[in-house]
This record gives sequence, structure tokens and C-alpha cells, in this order.
Amino acid sequence: VQLQACGGGLVQAGGSLRLSCAASGRSFSTYDMGWFRQAPGKEREFVAAISRSGGSTYYADSVRGRFTISRNNVKNTAVLQMNSLKLEDTAVYYCAAQAWLAAVTSDPQHYDYWGQGTLVTVSS
Repeated sequence: VQLQACGGGLVQAGGSLRLSCAASGRSFSTYDMGWFRQAPGKEREFVAAISRSGGSTYYADSVRGRFTISRNNVKNTAVLQMNSLKLEDTAVYYCAAQAWLAAVTSDPQHYDYWGQGTLVTVSS
């Protein structure tokens, strides 16, 4: 599967952004989808994940209550709605897909396919 992330940009603290990940190739509904981010000088970290059916979602503690992950298996897209953005949310955001594990995981090592990343910059 090929993934293309978009929607990043510059936003003021407290604002919102909507990231989208478009998938092409093998059946999208056979993959769990995840969003990860990497800030300058830091390791890549888990943000959110959603199961194949969309029935289960998981969030990092740092974003729970502010971010929402969703997917549309007809349109082959995964979306990360980010509200109440903070300065510390500044990072390159990546969408990723995994089909090997039965359960949704936050471990990036289990994700086989990655989008190219989209930059989110939150300013004061």
C-alpha cells in the first residue's frame, strides 16, 4: 500500500488542523492505521491508531482529548483531527499502516508502510 499524508501547516497555539492520509494499492481495510510524529532532535513517537474496521481507537496520553483519529474504508483515507494545538505538538507527522498484528499497536516497528510526512508547526 502507498500512503500520502497532507494537511500540515502553520497554526497558532489553540488552533486546529486536519491531517489526511490517502492510501492506494492493496485493500485499505486490511490495515490498521497509525499516526506518528517526530520533533526536531527527538525520536519518532506514537500519536494515535485505529483498527481495521474503525471500531477501536488509541491515543497517546499527550494528545488524548484533543486529537481524533478516524478512517473511511470506502474512500481509503485516514484522518487525524487535531484541536487545541500546543507548541509541543510541532513535528513532522507520519501516517503508517500495519497488517501483521491482530491487535492495534503503538509500536512503530510493527508498521510496514509509511507516508512521506507532513510538517505541523504550532506558533505562540
